[in-house]
Amino acid sequence: MDNYPVSAQLVGLFFQVDGKQLQDQYKNHLSDFHDWSQKPHAERWTLFPGNISERLSIDETSFSNGELYTIVSSKSAKGGKGTILATIKGTKAEDIITVLELIPLRSRNKVKEVTMDMAPNMAKAIRRCFRNARRVVDRFHVQKLAYDAVQELRIKYRWEVLDAESKKIMESRKGGIPYEPELLPNGDTLKQLLARSRHLLFKHPSRWSENQKHRAELLFMRFPKLKLAYDLGIALGDIQ
Repeated sequence: MDNYPVSAQLVGLFFQVDGKQLQDQYKNHLSDFHDWSQKPHAERWTLFPGNISERLSIDETSFSNGELYTIVSSKSAKGGKGTILATIKGTKAEDIITVLELIPLRSRNKVKEVTMDMAPNMAKAIRRCFRNARRVVDRFHVQKLAYDAVQELRIKYRWEVLDAESKKIMESRKGGIPYEPELLPNGDTLKQLLARSRHLLFKHPSRWSENQKHRAELLFMRFPKLKLAYDLGIALGDIQ
């Protein structure tokens, strides 16, 4: 467990011993955890200045207890040993800056690029701590925003269809005529088409089933702006 990213539970399962007890024994007796210099503040922040490199990334993540942490990592390590540069509890720019400024300025000035999402707090921290680095917005964050915008537009159209249908139902009742919604060639009503298109709008066209292809064709024929927004999101995902 010192050299490989395996859990005590997995080791315990392999050797047929109590994984929880092995974890406690390793933490309290076999490891140097209690002598770790960062233990007093590890819940709030940790810092490994030796892991700094010219290309970094900064992002937020939520652990199992729901707490948000900011993670600064080195791209040079490619997810292996030496990847983590810093972990900071929360996402406030000032908290991030306070920790990162503990790294010598000379080392921070060697950073040339930091990949980030579009959060202003991250941008502020990068400007203050890595003044020579260019900021690169992670395309996956941009793509997610595009997909979210597509879904918002789909929902907007669905509410419009529901409102229009409610008015037609009221008019039919006043006239004593049963209301029959329009059925599309695939058997969907318009509101069903918009509801059932949710998942296909998250997928690349190459991964659509035949039913989804037909549904997408009907959807984009009725709502061309939705097709335009969807195509933009897909184009972002296709960037190499």
